[in-house]
Amino acid sequence: MSNDKYESPLSARYASSDMQYVFSPEKKFRTWRRLWIALAETEKELGLNITDEQIEELKAYKDDINYDVAKAREKEVRHDIMSHVYAYGLQCPKAAGIIHLGATSCYVGDNTDIILMREALQLVRRKLLNVISNLAEFADEYKELPTLGFTHFQPAQPTTVGKRATLWIQEFMSDLYDLDYVTGSLKLLGSKGTTGTQASFLELFEGDHEKIDRIDPMIAEKMGFDSCYPVSGQTYSRKVDSRVLNVLSGIAQSAHKFSNDIRLLQHLKEIEEPFEKNQIGSSAMAYKRNPMRSERIAALSRYVMSITMNPALTSSEQWFERTLDDSANKRLSVPEGFLATDGILELLINVTDGLKVYDKVITAHLMNELPFMATENIMMDEVNKYGGNRQELHEEIREMSMEAAKRVKEEGLDNNLIDLIAANHKFHATKEELESSMEPSRYTGRASRQVDAYLKDYVNPILENNKSVLGMSAKINV
Repeated sequence: MSNDKYESPLSARYASSDMQYVFSPEKKFRTWRRLWIALAETEKELGLNITDEQIEELKAYKDDINYDVAKAREKEVRHDIMSHVYAYGLQCPKAAGIIHLGATSCYVGDNTDIILMREALQLVRRKLLNVISNLAEFADEYKELPTLGFTHFQPAQPTTVGKRATLWIQEFMSDLYDLDYVTGSLKLLGSKGTTGTQASFLELFEGDHEKIDRIDPMIAEKMGFDSCYPVSGQTYSRKVDSRVLNVLSGIAQSAHKFSNDIRLLQHLKEIEEPFEKNQIGSSAMAYKRNPMRSERIAALSRYVMSITMNPALTSSEQWFERTLDDSANKRLSVPEGFLATDGILELLINVTDGLKVYDKVITAHLMNELPFMATENIMMDEVNKYGGNRQELHEEIREMSMEAAKRVKEEGLDNNLIDLIAANHKFHATKEELESSMEPSRYTGRASRQVDAYLKDYVNPILENNKSVLGMSAKINV
C-alpha cells in the first residue's frame, strides 16, 4: 500500500476481496482473452481458415497476461484493447493474425462488462440471501415478544419484535425478486461490428448469412449465456447499466431503512447491533456504544442511491450508434456501485447475525404506554358488561389520559392512568381487574401468526431452494 496516493475506501475499508476481484484488471483482461478464444473457435467452426494449433496457442496464454507489454504499448497507441491484442499476439505469434478477427473494441469491452455485472449480481444475490436468512431466524425467535409499535415515531398499537423484522425481510425479498429478474434478462452483446450491422462478417464469410446468424448464439453458449441482444449499435444499450444499478439502489434503500430502525432502537436501548469487547464508541465519551455499523450502512446506501443517476444520464445521452462519453463514467459508476453494495451487504450480514435484544427494556417501555392503548378494550368492556354510554366513557377516558400524560411529561412520574380509571365511579372494573387486562400479548393482534405465515409461505421456500449458499459470515475490516 502506498501512503502518498489516493486509495478508494471502497477497496481499502468496505468491499470484500471477492467483489474486488470481479472488477479487478486481472479478471477483466482474462475475460478479454476468453472472448477472443471464443471468437476464434466460432470462426473456425464456421469455416474460416483458423487452425487448432492457433487456438491451442491462444489457450496456453489465456491467463498469462504480459501486462508490462500492454501498458507500454498503450502509451504509444492510446488504445487499451489494441494494446492487449498486440501483447497477446507477441505471446502467440502463430495466432497473432487472427486475434480479434472481424470484431470491434466493444466485442471484448462490452461483453466483458455484461459478464462481470452478471457475476457481481450473483455474488450480491448470495449475500442478500444470507441477510434474509439471518432476519428470518430473528423474526421466528422473537415473533411473540410484544413491543411498542410506532407511527411517526410516536407510540402506537403494539406489535412484536418478530413482526417488525418481517417488514425488513419483505423489503429485501422485493430486492431479490428484482435482482433475479434483471440478472435473468442479461444478454451478451455478441459480435456485431462497428455500428451493429455485422458488415465485417459479411465480408469474412462471403455473404453467407446463415453462417453469420450462428455467430452470436455460438459465442453466447461458449461464454455461458443463453443468447445475445438481437439488435445493437456498436454497444449494448446503456439502459442495461441503469437497470442493474437500480437493483443495487433498491438494496441500498432497504438497507438504509433497516439501519435507521436499528439506530433508533439502539437509542431506546431495546435492540443493539454487535459491539466488540475492545471497540471504542467515542474518543471523548468512554461509555458510548455508537451504532457505527448501522451508520456506515446508511452512509454507503446513500452513496449507492446517488450514483444511479450516472448510468441513467449516460443512457439518455448516447448518440445514434454510440458515443464515447459513456466509457469514463462506466469505469467509475458500475464497479463502485457494486463495491459499495458489497460493503453494505457485508455489514448487514454482520449486524443481522449479532443483534442483541433487551427484552426487559422492551417490556418496560411497552408497559409504560400500554394503559393508553388498553383504554379501547376497557371502554368496550364497560359498555358490554355494564351498559355504559360509549360517548360519555370516551370523554372520561380522554380527560384522564390527558391528566396521566401531563404527569408523565411535565412531572417525570409514572403513568397512573389505571389508578385514575379505577377511582372513577363511572367505571366498574377494579384496579386488580384493570391490571390483569394489561397482558401485552392481548394487544399484538395477529402479529405472531403473520410471522409464521410469511416465513412459511414466502421466505422459507426460497431459503430452502438456496440453502447451499447460506451460512456466510462477515467480519468488519475497520
